[in-house]
Amino acid sequence: MPEQSRLQPTEISSRRLDIHGRVQGVWYRASAQTEATRLGLRGWVRNRHDGRVEALVIGELAAIEAFIDWAYQGPPKAEVTRIDISAAEVEATDGFEQRPTA
Repeated sequence: MPEQSRLQPTEISSRRLDIHGRVQGVWYRASAQTEATRLGLRGWVRNRHDGRVEALVIGELAAIEAFIDWAYQGPPKAEVTRIDISAAEVEATDGFEQRPTA
């Protein structure tokens, strides 16, 4: 079998997103949970006291990138102005959950 046709193991990545704008009170967390689950991602999402939404997404890089694309739009009433994205440690999580405000 030629080297380039061998299947490579799926690499799991993790990204932390700080989502700014009108993102609280618009069902952003519930919508993010639905989208992350649809994409097969693990992690969590929560509101921050300063008005941001913070998310940790864990999974295949292509799925993370698709989630980030979605995050720039969010649910219909959201108005995302900026997302700060950083690499993060992979956490042991089952599924994608909404966490309490921090």
